[in-house]
Amino acid sequence: MNTESQNVTDYPNSNTIFMVWELKENPLLKDIFKQLCALVLNLNNSVFNRFPESRASCVMGIGVEAWKKLDLQTPLPKELVSFEEIKGVKHTAVSTPGDLHFHLRADNKSLIFDMAIEISKLLTPVAESILEIHGFKYWDARSILGFVDGTENPHGEDRDYFAKIGDEDLQYKGGSYLFVQKYLHNMDAWKGLPTEEQEKVIGRSKENDIEMSDAVKPSNSHIALANIEGENGEELKIVRDNMPFGSPSSNEFGTYFIAYSSTFSTTKKMLTNMFIGNPPGNYDRILDFSTAVTGTLFFVPTRNMLDEFSG
Repeated sequence: MNTESQNVTDYPNSNTIFMVWELKENPLLKDIFKQLCALVLNLNNSVFNRFPESRASCVMGIGVEAWKKLDLQTPLPKELVSFEEIKGVKHTAVSTPGDLHFHLRADNKSLIFDMAIEISKLLTPVAESILEIHGFKYWDARSILGFVDGTENPHGEDRDYFAKIGDEDLQYKGGSYLFVQKYLHNMDAWKGLPTEEQEKVIGRSKENDIEMSDAVKPSNSHIALANIEGENGEELKIVRDNMPFGSPSSNEFGTYFIAYSSTFSTTKKMLTNMFIGNPPGNYDRILDFSTAVTGTLFFVPTRNMLDEFSG
């Protein structure tokens, strides 16, 4: 049987709903989880058959405590743990709870809205919704900060290589580690910076998205610290599907950071660079304007595993 991954390498879409749920103690929990796995498979099959051009998908991730509570297979995925906060001299990558994560994408928001309704209807008796964010494509894939987001994402076969587990963990081959953070932006402070200073914070030009040369790019710019290498100088990447969100009337603006990777250690190294600094103390300047208010790690099983879980 071929291994079929969930849609972790799909490109960001025009509309997105992110949901995080926390499971309750309930005798119906395991039965409803089986139904949920079948529902996720059904939703993906249905939208593909009905609206093949919509690029719609539903990806479900499972946290380590939920994995244990649901008595899923052992040993666990090698790097599935509870995320531990990363505390720098000024900023902290916080750790927050979450048992199930849903990433719903489509060009047409009606599709993901209906998917979210079906998932919520099934889960409500046994779980509590602790986060729901409606993201949207902002201009030419820019964040609310005004800079293009995701330029360093891998493409082609590299997306599979960096996003999906390979032979290093055969039991979970085709699965993916999913890490998410909700960032809130201080737009008043950000807009108070001249464009030239904003560009130094990011490490790219604002208008045409050109990366600064190493000779010019500040060592504490976001690009300098978020682009990482392995011990032997090899390039390490993650597949980002970040989406902006906001509520103008309440002055809340942010970015939902979402990363799929074949190993969580890659994402953790990037976060350490950003929050601790490289060298320590030389933290990512973007954190002076963007605050992480959540941080949770999940594992995305393959479609084959979802089928097994559904009974």
